[in-house]
Amino acid sequence: GDWDFWSDWKDRRLWVTVTPIVLVTFPAAVQYFLWERFRQPWGATVCVLSLLFGEWINRYFNFWGWTYFPVNFVFPAILVPGAILLDTVLLLSGSYLLTAIVGGMAWGLIFYPGNWPIIAPIHVPVEYNGMLMSIADIQGYNYVRTGTPEYIRMVEKGTLRTFGK
Repeated sequence: GDWDFWSDWKDRRLWVTVTPIVLVTFPAAVQYFLWERFRQPWGATVCVLSLLFGEWINRYFNFWGWTYFPVNFVFPAILVPGAILLDTVLLLSGSYLLTAIVGGMAWGLIFYPGNWPIIAPIHVPVEYNGMLMSIADIQGYNYVRTGTPEYIRMVEKGTLRTFGK
């Protein structure tokens, strides 16, 4: 959803919880198919790499090619570390139950640290027109999206970027 499209919405609460939970289903399905039919333990990694490739094509042509949003403003989440852990747990255990419990937990826990190298530079605090903001917030104000009027958008209310209340 929108939490993965825009770098100013990659917040510390909803993006970290919603994205890994929603995105674990497809790698798990491909992992099951490849393990059950061919005994290949790299299903989640192949699925995530394919998804990442398609996302980069989408982000480049749709966001940069049509609307000229900078690519560092619309980059996709990195899911490869979680997929590798998910495949490793399946390879070492051979158990779907253990992979679901341990691998699923590893998938969720490695998601945010796996994205830190990309997210860290855009969360640097800067002073902008007398206000303390992050680089991502400044990008969000300079590249206004048609679906998010800036008079509704609340930035950093507590630690959650949200709409409305």
